[in-house]
Amino acid sequence: MASKIKYYRDFREHLHALEERGKLIHVNREINKDTELMPLVRWQFRGLDERERKAFIFENVVDSKARRYTMPVTVGTLAATTEIYAIGLMCEPDQIHERWTQAQLQPIEPVEVASAPVQEVVWQGRDLLNGHGLDMIPVPISTPGFDNAPYLTSANWITKDIETGIYNIGNYRSQIKAPDRAGGFFVSQHMGQHWRKCKAKGKRLEACIAIGVVPSIAYSATAKIPYDFDEYRLAGGLAGAPMELVQAKTVDLLVPATAEIIIEGTIPTDVIEPEGPFGEYPGYMGHRSVSPFLEVSCITHRRDAIYTALMSQFPPSESSKIKYTGTEKIIYKFLRHDSGNAAVLDVALHDEVSGSGQAYCVIKMRHGSKVDAWRALNASAGFTGAYGKVCVAVNEDVDIRDPAMINWAICYNMRPDEDVI
Repeated sequence: MASKIKYYRDFREHLHALEERGKLIHVNREINKDTELMPLVRWQFRGLDERERKAFIFENVVDSKARRYTMPVTVGTLAATTEIYAIGLMCEPDQIHERWTQAQLQPIEPVEVASAPVQEVVWQGRDLLNGHGLDMIPVPISTPGFDNAPYLTSANWITKDIETGIYNIGNYRSQIKAPDRAGGFFVSQHMGQHWRKCKAKGKRLEACIAIGVVPSIAYSATAKIPYDFDEYRLAGGLAGAPMELVQAKTVDLLVPATAEIIIEGTIPTDVIEPEGPFGEYPGYMGHRSVSPFLEVSCITHRRDAIYTALMSQFPPSESSKIKYTGTEKIIYKFLRHDSGNAAVLDVALHDEVSGSGQAYCVIKMRHGSKVDAWRALNASAGFTGAYGKVCVAVNEDVDIRDPAMINWAICYNMRPDEDVI
């Protein structure tokens, strides 16, 4: 959907918008990224009303070994609240639904540019092992005392299908293992299909990680869209303008030109190694397993780069907000437009009871028959992966974002012998 206001050129313009709206808190005092930073931000998710939550920028970051970092760290800047998410789309909260629907129906192709701010500084080769590798990035420990390492939590992995050339951008956790090595927890995702296709051909998978991207890319990367739908096109639709991309330095991939940081490399397909544990979105520790890893060939960044992290772990969190807000709009489009079910009015995923909302899906319907309701329920239950574990269809007079109203409808408007499978 075309916007009358020009969309953010980069993440910094979004930060400025948060500042103007009183949503950004600057922390200038020294803060330890390994023990203090994430627990401080998490407090506001454990008692404050959502409207009181803020985004944070930490400007004096150290680690447990007293190392000082030049990069500031931001948390909560993408989806600490629905209002902040809406600011990321340059719209009001009640316009998010329509913005997402139109973006899927009218995506916009990206454009390639010759030069980019994200490539102002380039590190590769021996530079990566001499203080200019992943260890120069102030990656917080998300769950101190439980996580086995710092993890990139706003890592927008960029790959493309070796057969079709269609891009995938997905947000998957990434363990910092060495200055030139990062884990990748993606085998069950679309990126995992790219990896398996390369494995079948005996090739490495080329990949980049983009950090500090414009919100429309971050929102696209965290939503569950169909396999062959290029997230760059969706991000353009959300922004109402094409995404500007530039050729990566060491791999054949196009990356966001105005991002803060790009990590380039290749992923072996003949070996995997231990990864985890990590505090995951349902509120449990993701157990230690084996996963692929990225061998870093190059890191590019802006001269005064800003590192961005997502607040994850026990819901509600920034991670759960950013995932379910987009995905419920994708399920709505799937039910209403792709499946042709005109009775569907809206879809809500409930993050407070199911991590990213994926386990609990509520569908609002108008003038729908039982056939319409079962079509919607079966389609949502089979949408993708773990999404739609519990699916409920209600009439339009029920507020699908109010758990009490949903429970009322289940108790008084449902016959277990006819209405439950």
